Amino acid sequence: MNFGGIMSIVMITKVLAWCLVINYSILLVWFLFFIIASHMMYKWHAKWFKISVERFHEIHYFGIAIYKLLILVFNLVPYLALRIMA
Repeated sequence: MNFGGIMSIVMITKVLAWCLVINYSILLVWFLFFIIASHMMYKWHAKWFKISVERFHEIHYFGIAIYKLLILVFNLVPYLALRIMA
C-alpha cells in the first residue's frame, strides 16, 4: 500500500466500511447496555446529576437516535455513493 499519495476510491470505501463496522458496534453495545443494565447506568449517573429516570431514558434514547443518524449521514451514505461510483 502506498500511503504517500492521494487516496483511491477503493481505499476510501474500505475506510468507510470499517468506520461503519466500528460505529455500529459502538451503537449496538450502547443499546444493549442500556436495555440490559439501564437501572445500573441510572444509579451511576444519578450520583453526579439530579435527574429523573424518565429524563435519563429520554436523554439516552435521543443520544442513540442522533448517533445512528450521524452514522447514516457521515458513513453509510458516502460508502454507498462510492460503491455506486466504483
